[in-house]
Amino acid sequence: MRYIVLTMLFLLAMAQPVSALEITAPEVPEGGAELMPEDTSSFGDSLLELVQKAIRAIRPDLAEASRICVAVIAAVLMIALLQSISGSVKTVSEYAGTAAVGAILLGSAGSMIRLGAETVTQISDYGKLLLPVMTTAMAAQGGITSSAALYTGTAVFNAFLTGLISGLLVPMTYLFLALAAANCATGEELLKRIRDMVKNAVSWCLKTILTVFTTYMGITGVVSGTTDAVTLKATKMTISSVVPVVGGILSDASEAVLVSAGLVKNAAGIYGILAILAVFLGPFLQIGVHYLLLKATAAVSGIFGSKRMTELIGDFSSAMGLLLAMTGSACLLLLISTVCFMKGVG
Repeated sequence: MRYIVLTMLFLLAMAQPVSALEITAPEVPEGGAELMPEDTSSFGDSLLELVQKAIRAIRPDLAEASRICVAVIAAVLMIALLQSISGSVKTVSEYAGTAAVGAILLGSAGSMIRLGAETVTQISDYGKLLLPVMTTAMAAQGGITSSAALYTGTAVFNAFLTGLISGLLVPMTYLFLALAAANCATGEELLKRIRDMVKNAVSWCLKTILTVFTTYMGITGVVSGTTDAVTLKATKMTISSVVPVVGGILSDASEAVLVSAGLVKNAAGIYGILAILAVFLGPFLQIGVHYLLLKATAAVSGIFGSKRMTELIGDFSSAMGLLLAMTGSACLLLLISTVCFMKGVG
């Protein structure tokens, strides 16, 4: 009896208060809060609700973009009629057409460029809040090496991509539009080649960054994930063999704790994915509407308008395409990273 009492007193003395690790994804930024689903327990239903809200939200932008495109078509038609009446004013009409189309499209293009740049910044800022949460959750699951490698790679590429877009690619988009307008007015072949070089440079930068990032994440996930899996297996075997009597029970209990940590991590990851899409999807659809309508406008204008003016409208559409690539790259980078975190160890 004395030994039993002493054992109970010893266990009470060694008892310590324990609290569960609280891991929650950060709140959605203001730009995407309106689109965020109320219930995120089902990923499929939440994603469908998010898309439906985003589509309903772009109706005013669709109407505004349609009015702009109709105005562009009217301007191209008037210039075509002027050229058909008097061929001697062809050069003057090219300048007038460039000025008219540029004036109509430049305002909306500028607002879309600013929207794209702001969206990239918001996605990057949210990633800076989400990544530490996912890193902590993955480390709690046992992926210490993997979480550190994934966090470092994603943080570096995220910062580099955001800085590159805001500091270089957005100004290059303005340069692309300026060269397109100059080429439309003058018809200089050199300006056309420089315009194409600028466009290809922006596309090449985005493709290169994503290719390098996905390669890094793939290699890092295999190497560090294998290391963590081996470490966890060795740790559980050590607990089972070193601790007498209850070693096997403690080993099973540790595995149950790791599974629970994995479930918490996945819940935070799903919420983070939905939050990223909520920030991204609205602006992406707005820019996409302008892109598609300008494509259609260029096709209609090509029926009766001059080749230069049709190319100018197509260049504005290409600028919207570059913005879609920029925002899509920023979103895809964080989505890939979050999925890698959710994959877990080994």
